[in-house]
Amino acid sequence: MGCTSRKIDQLRRQIPSFACVPGCHDCCGPVTASSEELSRLPVKSDAEHDAALAEWNCVHLGPHGCEVYDQRPLICRLFGTTPSLPCPRGRGPEVPIEAHVERQVHELIASTRQVLV
Repeated sequence: MGCTSRKIDQLRRQIPSFACVPGCHDCCGPVTASSEELSRLPVKSDAEHDAALAEWNCVHLGPHGCEVYDQRPLICRLFGTTPSLPCPRGRGPEVPIEAHVERQVHELIASTRQVLV
């Protein structure tokens, strides 16, 4: 496992979770992820990517929600945990993400090659 993959795993453990509104997918738009994160996700065809993008959705958003929830990218995990990426439905963890962890996530995103999921 590479250094970036270890850092991703470390950051994932530090991002607080919370219960979403059932059936809501307001934050499941197209996002970018590092190649390390992308390698953990199922490969989708160009047609699947095009169809999702045409609807402003993530290619991994299925009829019952995120199909890759356990492996979702860091940016997806940040939604709703910080005032800079609030849940549109007002949900969030009891204790928001620590500022230094959020900074580390943004620094990792900025330091890695990002591709459209």
